[in-house]
Amino acid sequence: MLSIIIPSRDPRYLQKTIDDLLSKAEGETEIIVVLDGIWHDPMPKSDPRVIVIHHGTKFNNVGMRDSINQGVALAKGEFIMKIDEHCMVGFEYDKILKDDCKEDWVVIPRRKRLDPDKWENIDDGRCDIDHMFISYPYKKSNDKTCGLHGEIWTQQCIDKKDIMIEKTPSLQGSCYFMHKSYWDSTIGPLDSENYGDFTGEAQEIGFKAIFSGGELIRNKKTWYSHLHKGSKYGKGYGFNNEQYKKHGEMCERGRKFCRDYWLETQNYKYNFEDFINKFPNMPGWDGNWKQRLIDDKKLETI
Repeated sequence: MLSIIIPSRDPRYLQKTIDDLLSKAEGETEIIVVLDGIWHDPMPKSDPRVIVIHHGTKFNNVGMRDSINQGVALAKGEFIMKIDEHCMVGFEYDKILKDDCKEDWVVIPRRKRLDPDKWENIDDGRCDIDHMFISYPYKKSNDKTCGLHGEIWTQQCIDKKDIMIEKTPSLQGSCYFMHKSYWDSTIGPLDSENYGDFTGEAQEIGFKAIFSGGELIRNKKTWYSHLHKGSKYGKGYGFNNEQYKKHGEMCERGRKFCRDYWLETQNYKYNFEDFINKFPNMPGWDGNWKQRLIDDKKLETI
């Protein structure tokens, strides 16, 4: 069975996402929706395959990380998938992902762009988002908000569009799939103490897999389509003003922790230098990257 976890704070497209996931699954599937500090009308439709957890009022949110952790803790499936509350998927996505998922892989489907009002993929000539790279963490030498972010690797998306199963250095975080045993042994639970409730989910998952000797894999045999929120649709994981202030402070701390921890950690089978050697052509990481990091870190403290 596949257990799908959906953390939710803005349920505009939640029911569409649930219906899409259930109608296109080939095998046995359960969906665990975690309503993180929201209560909305209508609630997700009653279905024996859907479990709903809610934390009560908007002031009782525990954050995205702990919501995901709660959902996985209830999961009964051999496989788990986390997906955002505004996504559409391809037919038999579950079977395709199961068929190519080793015990120590985190797998991401090909990512397309969703028009949520028409509930269809946007076809505007851009390539599918198949590849992301880890950005150099000091875009400006004294910019404390910079960190190890996943950025779209457009040229790789174009050059490698026909390679169906491929290793990748990064992901967005809106959808990922793995054996539940791998979550239990290596990936989870997500760390909310150091990262905060939101920042760096993708980096935490991707680095844990790669640094421990597993793989982060893009499977282009199937896809999911994700809503880009932006100015038209607002922020998906919404907060009130007081929560946004607290959220911003946590994000800054989380970005710094993510950057410093993964650049320096020796707690895994591999370290950051091994990671760069594994993906040697990432934009921003030239042959002098180690000295650049030392110099830019000194400038940040001035």
